[in-house]
Amino acid sequence: MHKIAASWPIAKNIVAFTTLREGGASAGQYQSFNTGLHVGDHPAAVQSNRDLLLAEMGLTDAQWLEQVHGTQCIKATRDKLVATADACWTDEADLACIIMTADCLPVAINQGTNIAVAHAGWRGLLSGVLESSLQHFDLTDTNIWLGPAIGASAFEVGEEVRTLFIADNQATAAAFVAAKQPGKWFADLYQLARIRLVACGVDPQRIYGGEHCTFQQSEKFYSYRRDGSTGRMATVIYRTEYS
Repeated sequence: MHKIAASWPIAKNIVAFTTLREGGASAGQYQSFNTGLHVGDHPAAVQSNRDLLLAEMGLTDAQWLEQVHGTQCIKATRDKLVATADACWTDEADLACIIMTADCLPVAINQGTNIAVAHAGWRGLLSGVLESSLQHFDLTDTNIWLGPAIGASAFEVGEEVRTLFIADNQATAAAFVAAKQPGKWFADLYQLARIRLVACGVDPQRIYGGEHCTFQQSEKFYSYRRDGSTGRMATVIYRTEYS
């Protein structure tokens, strides 16, 4: 399993990362470390990848989600059940919170013993998935890591998307650049997330990451925009009992 570790200065017993597409059992367009059971890949291959993920973390418990581009943030459990939500959090040690992406923005959150991870595509960002997730944290010392997502030069959206964001928060106008085609705009998911996080009260100096583009880096990342039928990376956060 290959991964990109979160680039943030927090306690050593907090572990956060995004898996890359290398080092797994999946084949074809899902090659090779696909963690998504819902994308058409062979279930046995996906389960093998998920088992390897847990084994390399040295954990037995993880919360997997059925993501629906919504706003619900649930508390992770150890019962092995898949919950319908787009974020999860925990204050327990040795329990991994996991979301899956292939262009959408994964957001890892840490404050003290509390950790969370959120699946934030444009719909989730606009609807409030980050605000929902942050309810479980004291924002005065909360740290955020923005994991790999589609970059600002590749994420083209229509005028209706831009209008919705600006109607919600005028500051988000800065996150859109006009494309050559009339009525089309390039949207910066990273900047949109930062604007919303700061509006919630997160210290901008505590927001890290945001340097990758899943669309352009095909050797590392799955990208739904680029490939259509493809796999999913996992973004994981957990804490061990001791630092």
